[in-house]
This record gives sequence, C-alpha cells and structure tokens, in this order.
Amino acid sequence: MTAIPPAPADAPVLGLLDGRPLPRTGLDRRLAALRTGPRASALPRPGSGEDRQLARWVAQVLLTEALCEAVAAERGLSVLPEAAHDRLDQQAAVELGSVTAAAYEGSAAVRAVHEAVTAAVAPTAEEVAHYFAMTRPAATPTVWHLAFPDGGTCEADPATLPLALAEALRTAAPDTWVTAGGWTAARRTTPPDPPTDRPGRPDQPGRPDRPDPAATVLAAVRRAAFVRWLDHARATRLTLVPGLEHPGDPAQPDNHHRH
Repeated sequence: MTAIPPAPADAPVLGLLDGRPLPRTGLDRRLAALRTGPRASALPRPGSGEDRQLARWVAQVLLTEALCEAVAAERGLSVLPEAAHDRLDQQAAVELGSVTAAAYEGSAAVRAVHEAVTAAVAPTAEEVAHYFAMTRPAATPTVWHLAFPDGGTCEADPATLPLALAEALRTAAPDTWVTAGGWTAARRTTPPDPPTDRPGRPDQPGRPDRPDPAATVLAAVRRAAFVRWLDHARATRLTLVPGLEHPGDPAQPDNHHRH
C-alpha cells in the first residue's frame, strides 16, 4: 500500500485528508486511463458538464481510497498491494453506493477496512427471520403428469390446458382416458420415467431445502454498517475543494437535480 504524499503548496489539489492537501495528479492519471480504456466511447464529451461530473465522481473514489489507506495504516491492517480486484454483485454494489462500490472493488485497503470495522457486526434473529419471510418462494404450482395415446407424456399446470380437457381430467379417475375439445389424455398417478434419450438428467424428487439466509443477511448488515462508518469518516476527515465537490451536491453548478 502506497500512501498519497501531500501536494506541494502551489499544486492543484484533489482534496484534503485531515487538513493535508492531496495532489490532483492521481485524478488526472485515472481520468486519462479511462479515456484510453475499452469503454472510452461511452464517456461524456471532454469539457462538458457530464465530463466535470465524471471528474467529481472519480475524485470521490480516490478520496475514499486515500481515507481507507490512512485508516489501514493507523490500525496496522494487513493490505496486500497485489491483491486482486473484488467484483461485487449488483445488490452489494447498490447497497454500498456507486462511489464506495468502485473504491471497494479497486482498493485492497478499502476491503481491509471494511472487514475491520464490521468484524463485530451481526444480524439480529429478527432481521434473519424478516429476510426469510420476505424471500420465501411462492407455493409450488399444481402439476399433472399426463399421458397421450401416441405414447407421449408431459407435465402441465392444469391452468395451462384447454379448459374442457382440464375439467374432464379433473373429474375423471386417475389413469382414465378422457376426450374433450378434440384432445385425448389421461392423468397419471405417478410421474413418467425420465426420457432415455437425455443422458445425465438427474431425477428431481423434490426441491432442496432453502440455504440458510444468515450469511446473506450478515453481508448486507455489514455493508450497511460500513456505509454509516464511512459517511462519518468522510465528514470528519475529508475536505472537498471547489470543482471536485460530490457530484450529487445540489450546490455545485453541474448538478441537474437541483430543486
């Protein structure tokens, strides 16, 4: 891990960390890399308001990384400079927010601080129960095992069958041929054997038990705790500079969502 050195007195600044100016050179390098990267065509036109917003966003990512590098050094955390990037799934990225998610994916220091500050965080039994209740799958639909005169078989939800055929099968005894609406079929009492022309297809006697949701809830509550901690750390240790305000700041001139 390499800490960002202080900026010379007359150099452009990225922002201040604990009152210490950080040089803007890292931002210029990051923006240049984006401009020459594989997604360059998707970036806004240089000099436009959207381009300035991109610079503000990247600045917040770099400031988050610098803050976490300082915290990691203060706490003596082990940070491997060669650690691979950690890709977040969509839900995790949304929960962290775009700036923090980008910093988390690209900085081993951010990931180390996340682990350290959330190590003691755990979900309550009520949170786990609520998650389980909210994600419980819908009831398994009714499935009929049907046979046809030509030897064919299939599984079908009765609601998807022609109405006349479904009514006839519902009132007929199992394994009894019925004809209705031009269709002839029988509702079998046992599922047909798996097709022999599809090797390797496993039997499916039933759905497996749902995985324990505790790990999913644990990760979510730790992300929420990290966001709260990071918001406080940013507010108390970082100072933004004109031109590199947070892109969502309603006071800066390129924010189009002012009310």
